[in-house]
Amino acid sequence: MSKIRNFLGRNLSSKATRDKLSKRKRSALMARIRSRKTSFEVDFFRVLRGKKVNFTPHPKKILGHPDLLIRGARICVFLDSDFWHGWQYPRWKHKLKNDSWRLKIERNRKRDRYVTRSLRGKGWTVTRLWEHTLIGMNENDIASLIRR
Repeated sequence: MSKIRNFLGRNLSSKATRDKLSKRKRSALMARIRSRKTSFEVDFFRVLRGKKVNFTPHPKKILGHPDLLIRGARICVFLDSDFWHGWQYPRWKHKLKNDSWRLKIERNRKRDRYVTRSLRGKGWTVTRLWEHTLIGMNENDIASLIRR
């Protein structure tokens, strides 16, 4: 069988294997993953501040709690991580260790579609940026992403 690889070179054709960590260690490891102040989010905000873009980070009163909001232009930006929001999920879901991860990612994807549809229906411009698209981009390209 030939190996199917994604853009990062990860093998997508391999089978799921037994977890090498105990449940307690896996739980402790996963609990350390942050939803805010991730490295790609911090870098993104730094670039926008450097370009003098006026935005509100993590507004609480907007559906879906976007990562940033530009009120005057009615733009909501979501910075979606490749794993938790399921970039190319159908290609690698068979590799997940158990059904709880599949369920979590599928719920996230369903919620993302609902939030995007609802905000657009209310007149907001919704931009969803995948973590991998921001890797290696220069500052002008990043700033232009939210000015579409």
